Parts: sequence; structure tokens; C-alpha cells
Amino acid sequence: MKYIAPAVVIAALAMPALAEEVKIGVVLGFTGPVESMTPQMAAAAELAMKEASATGLFLDGSTLVPIRGDSTCVDASAANAVAERLVTSDRVKGIVGAACSGVTSAILQGVARPNGIAMVSPASTSPGLSSAEDDGLFFRTAPADTRQAQIMSEILTDRGVKSVAVSFTNNDYGKGLSEAFKTAFEETGGEVTISASHEDGKSDYSGEIGALASAGGEVLVVVGYIDRGGAAITQQALDSGAFDRFHFADAMIGDALEEKFGTDIAGSTGQFSGTDSPGVKMFAKMVGSEFDATSAYTPESYDAAALMILAMQAAESTDGSEYKSHFFDVANAPGEKIYPGELGKALKILSEGGEIDYEGGSAVELIGAGESAGNFREIEIIEGKAVTVKYR
Repeated sequence: MKYIAPAVVIAALAMPALAEEVKIGVVLGFTGPVESMTPQMAAAAELAMKEASATGLFLDGSTLVPIRGDSTCVDASAANAVAERLVTSDRVKGIVGAACSGVTSAILQGVARPNGIAMVSPASTSPGLSSAEDDGLFFRTAPADTRQAQIMSEILTDRGVKSVAVSFTNNDYGKGLSEAFKTAFEETGGEVTISASHEDGKSDYSGEIGALASAGGEVLVVVGYIDRGGAAITQQALDSGAFDRFHFADAMIGDALEEKFGTDIAGSTGQFSGTDSPGVKMFAKMVGSEFDATSAYTPESYDAAALMILAMQAAESTDGSEYKSHFFDVANAPGEKIYPGELGKALKILSEGGEIDYEGGSAVELIGAGESAGNFREIEIIEGKAVTVKYR
């Protein structure tokens, strides 16, 4: 019989029984119409995984490994192929993503549901996802666009705007938000002179601009993408003199907005998901200069990954069919409040059978079918910068 040193036996006994590599897909539009936003979003999600792994407390010492996949934001077939590869080849146990609602829906129906994979989107906001068949597998840390539409209406009404024209990208996101906004704005007595779609990827939008200009309006509301058609619509509206004031939906807000237009859109407004809660300040301090913690949907991305990790810990399982039922448990009261940088504390409480109320960087509160109740940052373009002027 081979002699085994006592120290080796002790070390073996001390090894966590369930320790393993737990892979989580980070499926975002690394190319396409939101590509300027996604590097920060991915970095935030991966930060939560790194933090949880470093504690040694996640599922008996298991290590979280992020696996990136490019959803393209607009190509459902490509997004499904990427998600399928992550699930079947890389064996991910969950997906953080996607960002754009159309491809999120495609992945949910084509890959997540058939394979029992839980998804948490940090940025998909289509109202249609609230009622989608999801087998309890889909969650989001971003509020649905029914909420964003109300905020848009409030901002414009509070600023005395009576009439607007709307240009929206021709997909689930654009249609859903523009329709919800029209309803909300008209309920306050406002007038939507025209609500017209635009296709991404065109070089000339003179026809669309002509129709918008003919309809008129004090402000042009742009429900589009800052890296695609929304930017082109804005530029050509400026060039033609059709509009000089704009209101931008969330997918238009980012560093690229300032870089492309600066002082040309002075006085324009917009909104994106955000809060002034203690958590967002803690998140920014933790991130430091590693990436832009204030970029759109970045705190929500950290929270999306954190919620998935904590749900797994609460369920003592990485099986989506088991941990999906624990998202509400870890996200909402009762329990000890948990903020960014405190995942170790949360993991310990859960391992001991305790309860947590995860606040995170975006003041998470899950409602309805598993989506955020919703907080927003109102921005105004002042001296060429998108400045937060109010939280709603």
C-alpha cells in the first residue's frame, strides 16, 4: 500500500466538496448599435464575478468564470448561435444579457427555455418581455419601458413642452417605447405630431427628416441607438435645421452622445436608468478608474451578475431550474441590505441560512415578472456634457 502523508490527507479533507468552475455567459452587443456602451457593462458584470470568487465563499469555494458572447444587438440568428455555443460547448450555468430587447427575446425562447438556463438582462426594456413565456427563467435589473415612457413624459411636461415629433428605431425596443411614450404624453395633454420609424444602417435619412419637419414639434424625441440610426437622425436634423432641441431615450445616452454632438444639442434632455442611492456611490468608489461606473446600465450589469450569483448560493445549486426561484428571495426584503463590495457578506449570510435584501448599485427591487421597479437619471446637455440634473 502506498504511504500517504497525514498532511496530504488533511489537505484533501479540507478541500471544498463542491468546488468547481461555474461559467456564466456575458452576452451583450459588443458590435452593433450599442457597442460603445457594452465594454463598461461587461466589465461591471465580470467585476461581480471576480468579487464573489475572491471571497472563497461561493458554493464551497467554487470559482466564477465569465464567458463573453457577442449578441450584435440586432441579429437574432447570430445571437442565438452565440448563446447556443455558450450553453452546449462552454456549459454556462446562466446568462447575463442580452442588452437589446429583440435579441434577448430570441435567446430566451430559442436557447434559455429549451435548456433551462436563467437569464438576467441589465438593459432590455421592451414591455413585451414583461408578459413573455419564460418558465420563470428571465429577470432584468432594468425597468420596462412603460416606466421609462412615463419618465420621458414627465420630463418634457415639467419643462413646458407641448408638442413633439418622434423618430424610433424599427424594432421591438423602438416600437414598444415610442408607443408607450405616445400614450403617456397624450394623457398629460401633450401632442405627438408624428411617430415615425427609421431603419438603422442607412446613409441618408432625408426622407425621414422631411416627414418629421413637416409634422413639426418643439422637440424631436429620438428613440434609437447612439452608434447607429439614432445618431444619424440627430445629425441630419441638425444639418437641415429641422430641429435643434432633442429628447433622447436611454440607448442614446453615453459618452458617444457628447463626442458626436457636444454643444450642438445644448439644452436637449434625456433619461436612462439610474439612482442616487447609497449603493451607486459605493459602486463608483469600488470601480475607481477601472472603467466608467456612470455609463448607462453599468450598475445594472453588476447587479445582474450579483443577483444570479446570490440566487445560486441561496439554492445551493447552479441548476437554473432550481436557483430561478430564489431571485426574489435575495433581491427583496426581508433581510440585511447588501451593497456593491459586500458580496462576501451576502454569501456568508446565505450559507448560514440567513436572509438578504440586495440593493446593489441600482437600488434593486424586483416586481411583477422579475423586473426592476425602476429609477431614472434625468440628463441635460450643458456645455456639451450630459449632466444629471435630477433623479426620478
